[in-house]
Amino acid sequence: MRADCRPALFRRWAMAKAMSKESLAPASQPFLDWLERWLENLSPLALRGVIAEAGGSENVAVYSVDVINGFCHSGPLASERVGRIVEPIERLFTKSYEAGVRRFILIQDAHPPDSPEFAAWGPHCIAGTEEAQMVTELASLPFVSTFRVIPKRSVNSHIGTDLAKDPLPRAAIVVGDVTDICAYQLAMGLRAQANAQGADCQVIVPENCVQTYDLPVDVAGEGESGPLPHPGDLMHAIFLYHLRLNGVRIVSEIA
Repeated sequence: MRADCRPALFRRWAMAKAMSKESLAPASQPFLDWLERWLENLSPLALRGVIAEAGGSENVAVYSVDVINGFCHSGPLASERVGRIVEPIERLFTKSYEAGVRRFILIQDAHPPDSPEFAAWGPHCIAGTEEAQMVTELASLPFVSTFRVIPKRSVNSHIGTDLAKDPLPRAAIVVGDVTDICAYQLAMGLRAQANAQGADCQVIVPENCVQTYDLPVDVAGEGESGPLPHPGDLMHAIFLYHLRLNGVRIVSEIA
């Protein structure tokens, strides 16, 4: 390449790079407008309809992930906005039990003290501590003895647990936190498991029973050291959309 060509090529490269950076926000705006409308217009789903489609309450299971103190009530990763899903989850559990559902599968963080995950998230929900305990609202339900609790050591409920060995229900209702990490991976894992097995399993996520945390840019800083920014509303919406994109049914609530 002739030396005199390089400045021109570099200028074109720099210009294209600058344009791509500047165009991300405006290019995404039509989708973000659509995404907001989609989320606002989600419809409720009747529990009796879920049971009828599944062929009976014995074919329905409720999966809960990380509805524990360390994310809902206390500890370094607890979030007030995540804690607000506990009440609707408690109501869903109660309504489901009253309707004849008996499969309640609760997957919960229970880390060893030296978990490699702490490099990313810091120490949290160590097995045997209060943080790793089921929230009192669920633990106090009169049918708590029907719950199957599965401890996990990573953000993925299917890795290092026996969950993938379980027979899939006809309808799998997924609740918990956080929308874009553990709840997302649980719902996607169930959907992928059903696809791989050719199983007739509908995975359903009620929006009012999942949530994620919020960390504004001006609080997180530049992310060089310390936590990365995390716009809670945006991540909640995008990951629900991505679940829908992959065949998971997203509803406003199960009424």
